[in-house]
Amino acid sequence: MLGPLLCRPMVHEDGVLIVDETGFVKKGDRSAGVARQYSGTAGRIENSQVGVFLAYASRYGQALVDRRLYLPESWTRDRARCARASIPEMVEFATKPKMARAMVEAALDAGVPCAYVLGDAVYGADSSLRRMLEAREQPYVLAVRGAHFMRR
Repeated sequence: MLGPLLCRPMVHEDGVLIVDETGFVKKGDRSAGVARQYSGTAGRIENSQVGVFLAYASRYGQALVDRRLYLPESWTRDRARCARASIPEMVEFATKPKMARAMVEAALDAGVPCAYVLGDAVYGADSSLRRMLEAREQPYVLAVRGAHFMRR
């Protein structure tokens, strides 16, 4: 999904990558990933699907560059349910921060110019995401909750 972005004149060295998730309230339980889970869209625990998104924004505009459907562990443990929803056997459980880390790595590996990676506390609480960005010397602004303990 990164190809179209790299061809557009909207990329700029001051651009930022933004990672965030959103929920899609759903009825029933057949749509892939639907479960009772927190949905920022609803502002509460609700029967929903959750997607993790990576956007790029610069002074020239913004674009969605990657996205992944979050599959709760209850889904990935039930391979028959996954098969009924056409989820490939190879798909395993991944946390939202792990999904975000993979998308950010792919964007950076593809050469997307990025001044900062931005995200909320869901992503800021993940030390492996922060360590990956630090190892790449990639500046970031990731929120953390007030009670979060930061190590040096």
